[in-house]
Amino acid sequence: MIKEVLSLGNPKLYEISQPVAPAELGGLKEVVNDLHDTLMDFKQRYGAGRAIAAPQIGVMKRLLYMYIDRPVVFINPELRDMSTEMMVVWDDCMCFPDLLVKVERHKTCTIAFRDMDWNRQEMFFEGDLSELLQHEYDHLDGILAVSRALDEQSFALRSQKKLL
Repeated sequence: MIKEVLSLGNPKLYEISQPVAPAELGGLKEVVNDLHDTLMDFKQRYGAGRAIAAPQIGVMKRLLYMYIDRPVVFINPELRDMSTEMMVVWDDCMCFPDLLVKVERHKTCTIAFRDMDWNRQEMFFEGDLSELLQHEYDHLDGILAVSRALDEQSFALRSQKKLL
C-alpha cells in the first residue's frame, strides 16, 4: 500500500530507529510491500527514487528497501569499510523532493545486513550507490541530508539544478 512519506519538519524523522528482532520477521513482509509501493509511486510522480528507509513512512525500524534492477531488503544494516576518499554530491530526498542539498559522502562502503530469511549478507557499493546507501542509512539514525549540508550555500531547488 502506498504510504505518505514524512516531510521535512516532521519530528519523527529525527528519531533513532530500533533494530528489527527475529520475532518481527513475519510482519516485515507488509512493511516491505509498503516501502516498495511507496517508492514506485514516488518514482512515477517525480522520476526519481531508488531506495527508501522505513522511518520515511513512519516505521521506526532499522529497515531499508532498494530497487535498482531488483529489490533488496536490508534488515538491521551496518555500514562498514567506508573509504577515506570522499565525494561531493547534490543529494535529494523523498522527504523534501523539491530541494537539493550539497553533501560530502564516502566514495565506497560495505553494508552488512540480514535478509528476509535472517541470513547475514554483505554488499559493496561505490559512487552513486555508495552515496545512496549512506543517505538511507542516515535516516535510521535520524539524520537528514539537510543536517550534512557543506555550508549555508549548499541548498538549491530542484528546478534550479541546471544552474549548479
